[in-house]
Amino acid sequence: MKAIVAIVGRPNTGKSTLFNRFVGHRRAIESDIPGTTRDRVFGEVSFENIPALLVDTGGLMFGKDEKGQSEESIEANVQEQSHIAISEADLILYVLDVRTEMTVDDFRAADTLRKSGKKVILVVNKCDNPHFEDMKYGFFELGFGEPVAVTALHSFGVDELCEIVAKELKCMGFKAEVQGDEAGVGAGTSKRRIKIAFLGRPNTGKSTMINGILGKKMLVVSDVPGTTRDSSNIDFEYGGRAFTLVDTAGIRRSGTVESGIEKFSVLRSIEAVSEVDVCVLLIDSEEGVTNQDCHISEYVLEEKKGLILAVNKMDLFRTEDSDSEKKVEERQHQLIHELGDKMAYVPWTPVVFTSGKRRTNLIPVLDNAIEVFDARNMQVDPSSLALWLDRATEKHQPTQGKDKKAPKVFSVIQDGTEPPTFVFKCNDPKTIHFTYQRYLENSLREAFGFTGTGIHLVFKGPKREDD
Repeated sequence: MKAIVAIVGRPNTGKSTLFNRFVGHRRAIESDIPGTTRDRVFGEVSFENIPALLVDTGGLMFGKDEKGQSEESIEANVQEQSHIAISEADLILYVLDVRTEMTVDDFRAADTLRKSGKKVILVVNKCDNPHFEDMKYGFFELGFGEPVAVTALHSFGVDELCEIVAKELKCMGFKAEVQGDEAGVGAGTSKRRIKIAFLGRPNTGKSTMINGILGKKMLVVSDVPGTTRDSSNIDFEYGGRAFTLVDTAGIRRSGTVESGIEKFSVLRSIEAVSEVDVCVLLIDSEEGVTNQDCHISEYVLEEKKGLILAVNKMDLFRTEDSDSEKKVEERQHQLIHELGDKMAYVPWTPVVFTSGKRRTNLIPVLDNAIEVFDARNMQVDPSSLALWLDRATEKHQPTQGKDKKAPKVFSVIQDGTEPPTFVFKCNDPKTIHFTYQRYLENSLREAFGFTGTGIHLVFKGPKREDD
């Protein structure tokens, strides 16, 4: 069982910078603007070979209720997520800024951490010269022992902090992992973790859907577009399969993306696509299929990832009157027509009508993800593949081009998975028209499936002596 290590503290103390330093790359967005991190951000790390789940949190703040802050506000949700992280953690890194004088909020945060009963390591950040390092002793009065001085931005003191964290985890009974004993390594696709990214325009219900799948509030949800900033990775199990669910920031048209935090959020969402197996594209059922939905789907295809279309917020069409079911069916029919018209280039993609808010039809999203993942890793038997090609070419020969050269396809082999890749040997690749390539792809799908995943066709001519 992995240890859970949470990084907490007031806003703008360098928590996300420290998180990124431990993880080894910029997963959490860093900014001088307080409150940049909203959701908990998760990363798998190792402290002296002790596996751990590292959790970055939004800044702890107090006194909001006295100012009349709404319970449903984004900030209230952020605080709730931070307190959940504290309650679930085995070890807490309490981060403070050495250059900032302690406030009442620092002491209130310390009281909150003491009441949690969890082991706390006090980390004083931004100690990038000896003068600042000496100032760490002023933080003794918080009652957590000697602070550990670090400068996360420049890795100063981070190795020492890793050693201290590892020592504490060993005392708690967590053990170092033998290299290569991770479950699922080399054990086949059924043991591999399926990584799913939830994509879409702002406010299509991505975070709500993930919360609905998990059955608990893991992510900040708000009607305000742009609430999600970081890409959050959450591990989850269903049907004997292991998943990682990746929540992403809403992707707006490039011309409307503002510079700064939003720009980094969108870039992080796009980056998430390259790291997953399957993408679930959420489409707002009320707005229908937009050009931006098509642009996002095309990007997923360019990255050769699996794709599922989730038409979300179908609960908006359920009313109290007797015609409620009829209205839902009519809207579904309209949306299917829209998808067939605007996304005709992905007829092989599963479509699920969902309501993240009502937790309706969410299990089929996971079932489809398993099917798509397995299709992406399917290896077709060579003899079955050869028989398929004989039948396909017998049924429909490639047409002769303008140069009067008769195109011929001699053989095919599967050259890889994720996505399934097929190499065709022919007399001249230039003579294989794109319509015939599409025919071969459709025929492959009809014979073997490949639900929800692009397949890659490569055409090669006779091998030359100098190859």
